[in-house]
Amino acid sequence: MAKGNLVVGQGGGPTAVINSSLVGVIHEAMANDIYASLGERGPIGDIYGMVHGVEGFLQGDIIDLRKQSRSALETLRYTPASALGTARYKPSKEEFVKVVEKLKAMKIRYFFYIGGNDSASIVRGVNRAAKELDYNVYAIAVPKTVDNDLVGTDHCPGYGSGARFVAAAIRNTGRDTEAMGKYGPIRLMEIMGRNAGWLTAATALAREEERDAPHLVYVPERPVTVEQVVEDVRRVYEKLGFCVAAISEGTVDPSGRSIGEDIAPKEVDGFGHVRKGGVTPFLSELINAKLGIRARLDNPYYLQRSFVEMASPVDQDEAYRVGRQAVRAALAGAKGVMITLEREAGPEYYCSTGVVDVEKVADQESKMPADMMNEAGNFPTQKFLNYARPLIGGPLPKLARLEMIRV
Repeated sequence: MAKGNLVVGQGGGPTAVINSSLVGVIHEAMANDIYASLGERGPIGDIYGMVHGVEGFLQGDIIDLRKQSRSALETLRYTPASALGTARYKPSKEEFVKVVEKLKAMKIRYFFYIGGNDSASIVRGVNRAAKELDYNVYAIAVPKTVDNDLVGTDHCPGYGSGARFVAAAIRNTGRDTEAMGKYGPIRLMEIMGRNAGWLTAATALAREEERDAPHLVYVPERPVTVEQVVEDVRRVYEKLGFCVAAISEGTVDPSGRSIGEDIAPKEVDGFGHVRKGGVTPFLSELINAKLGIRARLDNPYYLQRSFVEMASPVDQDEAYRVGRQAVRAALAGAKGVMITLEREAGPEYYCSTGVVDVEKVADQESKMPADMMNEAGNFPTQKFLNYARPLIGGPLPKLARLEMIRV
């Protein structure tokens, strides 16, 4: 085990459990103090946190994580959003060299970055620059994203909690829509997911009866015409008297064009990703024009990833475990890898951890397989439900309906 200091950062969109991974890194790093003898520390010396990721690190914005109280760290495990502050900053090749030079100057051998696809590219860049400069750095990516689109892992920490939230949210708004009757019988909920529909599909976990929402689900992996959406809504409305649809922000038509992109905000982040949005306002106007029925909108925006009161206990546990495992892997000599969750076979759900080369993760996306959506492309299959249900940490509370006994 190489002796040196440690630094950890958080990147990309925060989640309800991202700080569990941060605390996992800190706890495991401190646990290695038991290797110390005669009052000296173990292989890991100082433990630093990058404030606002590599961007803040380059500017010298760093905090001492060893000086945080034990009680603060325990509470932080159940605190949403990135405690260190996040970043969507893409360093140049020259800046990666500066990052490694700063690591060397601070005697940092252990580099951890908690995040999604773009954060994996940060770890890749640091690993490559360290090789070029012949400086031994154990750079590890710790997975996180509500989008659930990282390759090489069964699923991503952050997803289970986001999935539980959107399932509960659409179930509750479904009851609201049902109660409104003719005064507002159509509800469209826009769900995060730039190019992958994992989170949108998770709304289907709320449905137990035919009248339960969602009735329709649309994801980026299954292009759909606006005509089909209108017809699907009409069909459900005529059968049930109301209709609730979950629609991914990245839903596209058969030409690959984002639905509603003309009214979406024209924003691009540091990694060149165009901000999605506009699909539900566009479709609501279309439904109103074609069917003469008012469609109301729900857009939970960032609540989907930050509502810690709906966090999945399974998700919280796994987020913490991948943080601790990242430190163990680095101390065992791993570098340039991402920690993974690997689902074990058997009747009871359990995931062990593994690693995957970060070169295979950065700039890649894991999409929903075709057989996780029905042939019509408007609702998830049982295969998806079986995959996602264990991740939300148990069933949602039961709801009741009155039996309509007329007098």
